[in-house]
Amino acid sequence: MAEPAVSANRIELLQIADAVAREKSIDKSVVLTAMEDAITRAAKARYGAENEIRAEIDAKTGETRLNRLLLVVEKVENEATEISLAEASRRNPAATLGDFIAEPLPPVDFGRIAAQNAKQVIVQKVRDAERERMYEEYKDRIGEIVHGAVKRVEYGNVIVDLGRGEGIVRRDESLPRETFRPGDRIRAYVYDVRREQRGPQIFLSRTHPEFMARLFGQEVPEIYDGVVEVVSVARDPGSRAKIAVRSKDGSIDPVGACVGMRGSRVQAVVNELQGEKIDIIQWSPDVASFVVNALAPAEVTKVVLDEEAERIEVVVPDEQLSLAIGRRGQNVRLASQLSGWDIDIMTEAEESERRQKEFAARTQRFIEALDVDETLAQLLASEGFVSVEEVAYVDAHEIATIGGLDEQTADELQTRARDYLDRVAAELDARRIELGVLDEIKEIDGLSPAMLVALGEAGIKSIEDLAGCASDDLIGWTERKAGETVKHKGAFTDLEISAEEANALIMAARVRAGWIEAPAAAEVAAEAQAEADA
Repeated sequence: MAEPAVSANRIELLQIADAVAREKSIDKSVVLTAMEDAITRAAKARYGAENEIRAEIDAKTGETRLNRLLLVVEKVENEATEISLAEASRRNPAATLGDFIAEPLPPVDFGRIAAQNAKQVIVQKVRDAERERMYEEYKDRIGEIVHGAVKRVEYGNVIVDLGRGEGIVRRDESLPRETFRPGDRIRAYVYDVRREQRGPQIFLSRTHPEFMARLFGQEVPEIYDGVVEVVSVARDPGSRAKIAVRSKDGSIDPVGACVGMRGSRVQAVVNELQGEKIDIIQWSPDVASFVVNALAPAEVTKVVLDEEAERIEVVVPDEQLSLAIGRRGQNVRLASQLSGWDIDIMTEAEESERRQKEFAARTQRFIEALDVDETLAQLLASEGFVSVEEVAYVDAHEIATIGGLDEQTADELQTRARDYLDRVAAELDARRIELGVLDEIKEIDGLSPAMLVALGEAGIKSIEDLAGCASDDLIGWTERKAGETVKHKGAFTDLEISAEEANALIMAARVRAGWIEAPAAAEVAAEAQAEADA
């Protein structure tokens, strides 16, 4: 028996579903499901919303079937949705409680309003599917560069047609003085994809540091192949940038690879970024060398590192100061962002003046503490003695070897230094008692009178108080916000206590408080130190 021919309207239905699926880049089954929902709604409007109606469209033939579903129950309470077991058994002997019986319904003739509603349902379902497809496609493309055409510009925000999606370059993510017109081609970096009320939003950027790194990846084969690596990027968008690179192959110069023959590679990136000047710097594991490279083209004569605070002092010749700082502080700011360290720049004259002030301060300290004349105080300071404690507890022979001094003078100086320290300790202990710091806390090894006073001023007055501290509470911490380092003080910030020493004190307090056992303290301290280092 010959197959009945598929009617024209069925073929048309499948053709429409196919066309919509191709145009919106979504699965054909999604369109057919939307059509089924639309027919179901129209049928409910025709036969009553209380009925459980299901429409099905055959994906091969386009045939539409309409059924009312009835739940098989012992006792019927709602005739629109339920059927008794006895009645169901007459229709289907295999029916059991909980099954659904499908009752065929005649096709629905769409009126004008029903057709309009059906169209809205299909459009909405297709739009939702299109948005979901766009989100799924682009959420995995965060970190990539995409190409598109400018669709329109709204209040400085550039809407970009990406072919199978629509992205936005917000005003603050576009380069200064950069203008686009509808139809212009544009390259941008996908930095975020989010689901929002009005659908998924693809956020693009041309100012993101990673945009520059990816552009170099497109222009430099060595970066694309992974032989040369971009370690960090710092940008002042549209004006100037610094990029640090290193090579995994000793035979390849990373800076030369990025510059290219006669600067062709770097020039391609500069042109894309509207003439943004780019300094390419070779990365070095040695922070001092890296910072010196990052401050180019300025020359550096001396570098002093403070690893605890991630701070570096750089001394430059007087005539190089403006070059090192850059216009509006641009050069030093970019170098700081590139390295992750705070950079203080001073001239040789300023450094010399500071050294003289420190020398004068040490000299005055020795005059007051040891009751000696200025000549002897200067002699001690010039020999490298920094504090009264050094004079008090260093080997007496070291003091006696200073020009013009003998053993008797050295002994006298040490006696005076120790007397002075005893007086200071007594004053600090009186202050500790005044602040309410308990005697029990003095029993912890490593706490000096000055540290006890600092604890009292920070409200830490008992062993339990100290045991409940983190190392950051004692030594302070730093965090970077918007490229700037923000410092938060701790109880010992002014006493130059290391994180390792602070952790040891906290662990000792926890042992005394009975919170942990002594053998475990060393392990916990090591873990705390590892966290602090991280």
